[in-house]
Amino acid sequence: MLVYGRNVAERILSDKKISEKVRKIYFDRNFYLKNQNLLGEFAKSKLILKEKHDLDKLANGVHQGIIFDMAEYQYKTLDDVLTTDNNFILILDHIVDPHNLGAIIRTAVAAGVKTIIIPKDRQVLVNSTVVKTSVGTLFDIDIVLVTNIVNTIKRLQDEGFFIYGSSLDGKDYSLVDYASKVGLIIGNEEKGIGQLVKKSCDELITIPMSNKLDSLNASVAAGIMIYEVVRHRK
Repeated sequence: MLVYGRNVAERILSDKKISEKVRKIYFDRNFYLKNQNLLGEFAKSKLILKEKHDLDKLANGVHQGIIFDMAEYQYKTLDDVLTTDNNFILILDHIVDPHNLGAIIRTAVAAGVKTIIIPKDRQVLVNSTVVKTSVGTLFDIDIVLVTNIVNTIKRLQDEGFFIYGSSLDGKDYSLVDYASKVGLIIGNEEKGIGQLVKKSCDELITIPMSNKLDSLNASVAAGIMIYEVVRHRK
């Protein structure tokens, strides 16, 4: 997996466990002369200097002069994350925009969420754009990949989680007394949460809109609802 951007690079190099997954580091030759301080001795051993146009070909976005070739992202299993202190899990029902996923990850980490669950199919997975948009916070949260969201919801309910689904026909999100163990579902950018997922939820919640709008961007809605759950825990 190729990841890039200066902020992401600083995050990777600040954590030994993450930096050990780096296979190669491609640096813009001119950029490197001014930014050698970014790399420690460990990183220098994997350094490859390139011309800017060569990096442009490698990256699918703005690389800011540095690209990491890393081992593929390792997803967690549901069993990995069902610990006693993990009482707020975010579930994404087929988010397709990598920028939305990256932004949601960044907000979730800022709010103290430890786990995000995503489906294997019809969902953007972890890629370079997700890592860059998350500003490297992807490495600070567990991403669980599941085959079936409905079955996952049932498992979480058996573990004592109360599942809230975001839906236009739900209850005002600010009037909800959130449970001690919360699973919050954010739906697809266009279709929202699926019908079977919707039926599996314990309660549907919504962000009230003016007559001029019928929905918010998925990452914006996620941020608002995440922080409402956090507020209720204080």
